[in-house]
Amino acid sequence: MEVLLHGDAQLAGWRTAHIHEAVRAAFGLSAEAYTLTQLRYEVRGMKGHGLLERDGRRYCNRLTEKGKRVAAMFVPFHQRVKPPAKIETACHKADAAIQKRADPVAA
Repeated sequence: MEVLLHGDAQLAGWRTAHIHEAVRAAFGLSAEAYTLTQLRYEVRGMKGHGLLERDGRRYCNRLTEKGKRVAAMFVPFHQRVKPPAKIETACHKADAAIQKRADPVAA
């Protein structure tokens, strides 16, 4: 939704392949980490909720008015609760491993 909201200036709408490229570029994902099939599944769900619509007879998608309102609320919320950075995750894993080894010694 973030990509669609920020790229809504595309008057012709978004083809699924273009959305896929934009999402992968925006979030630094590989093609194996986020497949076109996964995106198509999510697009169907957003269409089902009335957040996306097909642009006439073309195979392009664009946010509906409801989709724009939901995205305007969702995107700032998502940015505030982003997952921790890689270094933070690594520190937590190292801490857990050290604690796992220290527990038997403490007992």
